[in-house]
Amino acid sequence: MFFHEKGASMNHILKCHEIVKTDFVRAENCFLYDAQGRRYVDFESGIWCTALGHSHPRLGQVLATQAAHLMHLGTRYPNSIVEEAALAVLGIVQMDSGKCTFLSSGSEAVEFGAQAIRRVSGKNRLLTFSNSYLAAYGSAGRKQAEEWYLLDWNACPDIEQCLAQIPFEQIGGFVFEPGGSGSGFVRFPPQGLVQELVHKVRQAGGLVMSNEVTAGMGRTGKWFGFQHYDLQPDIVALGKGIGNGYPVSAVAMRGEVAEKLEASGLRYAQSHQNDPLGCAVAKEVIAILQEENLIERGAELGAYFLAGLQRLVAKRPLLVEARGRGMLLGLEFQPRESFSVETAYRVLLERGFLVGYYPAGNIIRLDPALSIERESIDQFLDCLDGILAQVA
Repeated sequence: MFFHEKGASMNHILKCHEIVKTDFVRAENCFLYDAQGRRYVDFESGIWCTALGHSHPRLGQVLATQAAHLMHLGTRYPNSIVEEAALAVLGIVQMDSGKCTFLSSGSEAVEFGAQAIRRVSGKNRLLTFSNSYLAAYGSAGRKQAEEWYLLDWNACPDIEQCLAQIPFEQIGGFVFEPGGSGSGFVRFPPQGLVQELVHKVRQAGGLVMSNEVTAGMGRTGKWFGFQHYDLQPDIVALGKGIGNGYPVSAVAMRGEVAEKLEASGLRYAQSHQNDPLGCAVAKEVIAILQEENLIERGAELGAYFLAGLQRLVAKRPLLVEARGRGMLLGLEFQPRESFSVETAYRVLLERGFLVGYYPAGNIIRLDPALSIERESIDQFLDCLDGILAQVA
């Protein structure tokens, strides 16, 4: 009943993860089309990347135009488009006198930011929440005890008692992930705790970096997740949405931090650092978000979507809770042997909806593009309600 035809075999693709379907051939806004012409609604935005929707025509034009003129340059020869993109990024993170560099992935951006903190602060150990997903590799990916102090904020009912356990004199910086955990659980740490951690870290001479790879570019109903916490970071790492599917990321930092980093003798060169093509894409993504008012639209539709999910929770005993900010939403299920979140994922896929699922938390995660239509949200809610009714 729940089997889905995968399409063409992928015998020569290294299997680093589950492969479910291999015949998508076209995309438009929030819709994917397979080789048979069947339409699916993408509630994951790819891997949370296509905040503007798939195949945005303006991005296609920018890619074609820039590629026809200049795609790539060596690290010693930055083009003017890099400076223009940097000014656009620094403008939205409110660091007008700062500096930034463009890289290829969110993982690289976070790792670069973490190493920058260590250089500037002179301290090797950093603080982050234990459920943060920071990077796929490097120090930020490993999060080993000698380099990271991991704080479980769910186990911190008393903020003062929680703070008393942290060796702030050893901490060079706080790497904050404000997007409800990239690990998929969509739980947001309390504002009071975050603000106290920021204060304590800065009081001890440390820096604050916001990991906006999943939360940034309007995903949570504001430009950035840190804006829900009334704080201004020293460093901001951007990925995913800033390229809308194109592999570009950015690290922005305050001018004072950039000056200290440069004075430390920093040398960092990567093959696609500050590439003109990636910078042209990032600059255009920012312009589209501003000109099409997509962040305001996403905040409004996200509230509408969350209210619909909460009505389902009140109606269906199989559901525990719906939570979210903007277009970053999670729906938690009761653990049940006869019907799991993986079952829900596969049934929804059969019926034309792509969602994320996380068995460890019994959660379906929903990260649609900010450009999604209300009609698609209603169709999804009706479909899920029907599935849950059958299970009941």
